[in-house]
Amino acid sequence: MTKRQLAGALLAARHVAEREQLAAFLLDEVTAFAANPFPATSSGAAQQLWSTRSIEFRAMQIASAGLPCLLAALARLPVGELLRQEILRAGPHSLYLLHHGDGCRIVGAVLHGKPRQALPVISRPPRPRGRPRRAHGGQQLDLFGMGVA
Repeated sequence: MTKRQLAGALLAARHVAEREQLAAFLLDEVTAFAANPFPATSSGAAQQLWSTRSIEFRAMQIASAGLPCLLAALARLPVGELLRQEILRAGPHSLYLLHHGDGCRIVGAVLHGKPRQALPVISRPPRPRGRPRRAHGGQQLDLFGMGVA
């Protein structure tokens, strides 16, 4: 899997609330695949690991994105469901992405850094060309960006 393929699959995963932030981190040029000694896991093992990490993150003041969505998605899966894990890093930040082994069906992803450190602010990933942008409910119309006075 390439970073671009994973980012595309992540952007299509509507159940991941922070998918645009996570995909932007993934597509950033400094983000790279990291050593991954245990790429195969089960949903039960992942749920136990990330439930524990969520407690540690609160206690150690570690900022994260995507963790609530990942925990909710893992809770919906059978405990023995086999999953694949991808790990990507840029500087002090890490992204863990879980999928069903095909790289297309994303379970969830978590981006985190070090204690008391903010998550990186990265611009949104570029939209695919040839698709018109549609207004979505809840977005504010930017009249200044349109040149309307």
